Amino acid sequence: MDDRGSATVVGAFVTAALVVVTAAVVSVGAAVSARHQAQSAADLAALAGAAALTSGSEAGCAAATASAARMDAVLDGCAVEEWDVQVRVRVRIALLRFRERDAVASARAGPVEE
Repeated sequence: MDDRGSATVVGAFVTAALVVVTAAVVSVGAAVSARHQAQSAADLAALAGAAALTSGSEAGCAAATASAARMDAVLDGCAVEEWDVQVRVRVRIALLRFRERDAVASARAGPVEE
């Protein structure tokens, strides 16, 4: 039995496995990065909204929307309750160019209760 060329076949399978593992690691990294970006955008949007509440609820949500947009995020929801602003944002994740998902985060900002 001739075994010539079997190392090439094994090498091809090992290379394919490494490509798949690398792609999976890159996808997980992109998802984690997008989640952190979404949380940062939510935090900043909530703070911007709370800072603008002196001009009214609409101004607070408008400031939150503008802040989220500057962070390449989309504001999904903005709720004002007394002096607290609660926001929900999403950031688009491209996973290996095959499909897209959203990283979602929420945050709340307002005065500290004593």
